[in-house]
Amino acid sequence: MSSQNYSTVSEFILFGFSAFPQQLLPAFFLLYLLMYLFTLLGNLLIMVTIWTEHRLHTPMYLFLCALSISEILFTVAITPRMLSDLLSTRRSISFVACANQMFFSFMFGFTHSFLLMIMGYDRYVAICHPLHYHVLMSPRDCARLVAWTWAGGSIMGMMVTSIVFHLSFCGSNVIHHFLCHVLSLLKLACGDTISSVTMGVILVCVTALIGCLFLIILSYVFIVAAILRIPSAEGRHKTFSTCVSHLTVVVVHYGFASIIYLKPKGFHSTYSDTLMATTYTVFTPFLSPIIFSLRNKELKSAINESFHRKFCSVNS
Repeated sequence: MSSQNYSTVSEFILFGFSAFPQQLLPAFFLLYLLMYLFTLLGNLLIMVTIWTEHRLHTPMYLFLCALSISEILFTVAITPRMLSDLLSTRRSISFVACANQMFFSFMFGFTHSFLLMIMGYDRYVAICHPLHYHVLMSPRDCARLVAWTWAGGSIMGMMVTSIVFHLSFCGSNVIHHFLCHVLSLLKLACGDTISSVTMGVILVCVTALIGCLFLIILSYVFIVAAILRIPSAEGRHKTFSTCVSHLTVVVVHYGFASIIYLKPKGFHSTYSDTLMATTYTVFTPFLSPIIFSLRNKELKSAINESFHRKFCSVNS
């Protein structure tokens, strides 16, 4: 990113929560701080439990552990910046810092989608091809899939960020967001290629994310068909219960993303845009460990047993 691409703008101003009533900001700060700490502790608990419990050393929980690592890194990269915005009215940010912020947002967003996709593939293989599961989902293959999700997320994040920051920016440098949000940033760009770049960025993001969602839905079409062939109701329920937590997280992940990017054009205000953005950046990582801890019986049992052993050892 050469300096000549930056035109007359040398830094950006993040408007953040400046439009909100000042008396509400301490309440928002406390709420998001508690959710931030809970997100870190919840995902760390999942990671430690999977690491210490030998019976959880399976592909499904390896992918869950990778998802927890991604959630932690995303939360650490994004939430502290948002909390600092709640303590100050406006915050200036350099081009490099803004580019890094956008890169990490896209990288983790794409990585989450890719991880959810391979977790759906894992459930498909386990239910539809159980005899070949250990061959198709060997530890080496699982590690390779996780590595590909991180590599894919990094490449996508770098590609979109490079496209945006090779534009020229002039005029206003105020971003009406608490992050360097791509759509808010594109509104500040100037030049004849803005509309084509905007459509290109949207096309890249939508193609990748909708592609992942399509493959997840396709996996569950085969999964549901296989479950319906199970003769007993108890067997069908037991089999489907292994998918509930993953399916719930998929709905939350894509549901909150849709709230941000697919809202009606007329529904627009500084308050609504900021609050809707927090649903994806704060609530999704916050809900993920709760869903997996409560909806996954095996993980829930392992966490309870781990707490029980440690509690008994301390008392003894």
